[in-house]
Amino acid sequence: MDLLDESIVPEHAREIKQDAREFAEEYIEPAAEEYYESGEYPWDILEAGMDAGLVAQDISEEYGGRGLTLEQILAIAEEFYRADAGIALTLQLASFGCEIMEHYGSEEQKEKWLRPVAENEQISGLAVSEPQTGSDMAGMETTAEKTDDGYVLNGEKYWVGNAVEADWITVYAKTGDSDDRYSNYSMFIVPTDTPGYEAEHIPEKMGMRASKQGHIVFDDCEIPEENLIGTEGGGFYMLADFFNHGRIIVGGHGIGLAAAAIEETWDFVHGRTAFGRNVSDFQSVQHILADMRMEFESARALNWRAASKVANNDDAGFWAAVAKTKSTEMAVDVAERGMQLHGGRSVLNEFKISRVYRDVRIPVIYEGANEIQRNLIYSQGSL
Repeated sequence: MDLLDESIVPEHAREIKQDAREFAEEYIEPAAEEYYESGEYPWDILEAGMDAGLVAQDISEEYGGRGLTLEQILAIAEEFYRADAGIALTLQLASFGCEIMEHYGSEEQKEKWLRPVAENEQISGLAVSEPQTGSDMAGMETTAEKTDDGYVLNGEKYWVGNAVEADWITVYAKTGDSDDRYSNYSMFIVPTDTPGYEAEHIPEKMGMRASKQGHIVFDDCEIPEENLIGTEGGGFYMLADFFNHGRIIVGGHGIGLAAAAIEETWDFVHGRTAFGRNVSDFQSVQHILADMRMEFESARALNWRAASKVANNDDAGFWAAVAKTKSTEMAVDVAERGMQLHGGRSVLNEFKISRVYRDVRIPVIYEGANEIQRNLIYSQGSL
């Protein structure tokens, strides 16, 4: 049973999908339990992924990357997340925020900041959410005040991947106070060694423990004017476009996690007996497995259809929200059913299903909570 078969995957993404599968089998899966238990940052696997050309390669060839397409990154995500979500997230966050700069930054910025990430000499991050504000992108309070020399940032950011590890962060900050709340925000490049930038890890997540998120405090953090990306006031619109791509990939996170849950559960019930029979012989168990498979296949088909729509900018906001919501919620459902079929063993860390069950709770929240996605689905998908 190959749940992540290539038949639904566009031909141009199949080779890298196979590369990602082989890498995941060799590097990610064998280390998953160890890194989940320790909660350490998997530098060795990140470096191996860089050597394999599977990290930060969505950056175009012009700036040192491979120019991988949205569908190729989705193919990688499915394979990595089936092996382990925490390690997978670390690998995929190594170039987080770079897409914004590639689309909106100046040539000088791209050469200075993108190339080192594409050539795996640096890693980046993206800072949007705040301690008191998550999904309301027009309600963030971190400010960037214009001065004669550039901008001074003050405020806090939360849930920032690589806040501590990154060489530089793309930061979303308030630069205006007009009635049009969506035009009050801008994007900035902030090197993490800038005075006034302080970051610490958010401790002890219940899931995805091999991925590190941080809490940043900006205290009169001064950056030059040349670190503004694009035009002042354009930050909200840059993020909206960026998240359309990101939500397709997060849908892939859900697909990979669901595949892991189904495969683990299938093997378990076919290898266990109860009441003198193999557990898989009970019709109720068969029906649960059938439902899990149907939900998985429908979500995966939708996700790949949505990937094509977003790649072609065809009603991208609607399709991105639909794919992210359906795939991540399907993953929660199949993981919960998998837990039930594992019985008491489901709560033991030695069983992969217990890690998957905790990990699936996270993608329904990041890249915009699914409640917000439903708002977008309704408003952008009107008949």
